[in-house]
Amino acid sequence: MPTTPRLSPTRRQTCVLILAAAASPASAARRKVVTILGDSITAGYGLPAAQALAAQLERALAMIGAPAAVRGSGVSGDTTGGGLARVAFSVQSDTDLCVVALGGNDLLQGLDPTVTKANLMHIVAWLKARRIGVLLAGLRAPAAIGADYARDFNAVFPAVAKSQAVALYPDLLAGVEGMRALNQGDGIHPNAAGTALIARCMAPVVAHGLNARP
Repeated sequence: MPTTPRLSPTRRQTCVLILAAAASPASAARRKVVTILGDSITAGYGLPAAQALAAQLERALAMIGAPAAVRGSGVSGDTTGGGLARVAFSVQSDTDLCVVALGGNDLLQGLDPTVTKANLMHIVAWLKARRIGVLLAGLRAPAAIGADYARDFNAVFPAVAKSQAVALYPDLLAGVEGMRALNQGDGIHPNAAGTALIARCMAPVVAHGLNARP
C-alpha cells in the first residue's frame, strides 16, 4: 500500500507560507497612511477619540471605498510655527499623504500672515523633500477681524499651494463654522456632528490624493 510522502519541517513551513499568501493576497498589501498635522480640531478637542477627526475621516474613507489608516497629529493651541517645530517627528516616514491643517491659532492670535505663509512653506517643503504627499487645508478669516487682515490671511493658503504645487482644500470648516448645531459651546470647535461633516467633505479629496501616490 503506497505511503504518503512526509515533508520535512522546513518544506512544510514553506508550503504553509505559500498557501497563506495565495489565499489572501490583499493582506500582503500595505495599507496607505494619512497623517493630519494640525491643532485642537485635529486633536479632537472636547470629543471622545472615536468622534475625533482622524477616526471619522478613516471611517469616511472606508465608506467611499478608499480605506486608509488615519493618524491624528494635533496639538491644541499649535500655530503654524508649532507645527513646523514638530513636523519632523509628528509625521512618520510611512505617511503617504499629510493633511496640513494649521493656521487657526495664527488667526486667533492675530499673527502676521507673512509669518504664517513662511511657516507653511517650510512645512510643505519638508514633507515634499521626503516624498510625502501633501493636502493643504485652508481656513477663512471672518471679515469682522478686519478687512485688510482677512484679505492677507485668506490669500496665504492658495499662495502656498500654488508655489509648492500641492493640492488645496480651501476651507477646513466649510459648512460648519458659525453653525450652532455643529459646534461645541465655545462656538469654535466642531462637535461630533460637525466633525463628521468635515470628514465626509474631505474624504473624496483625501482619496484622490492617495490615488495619486505611487
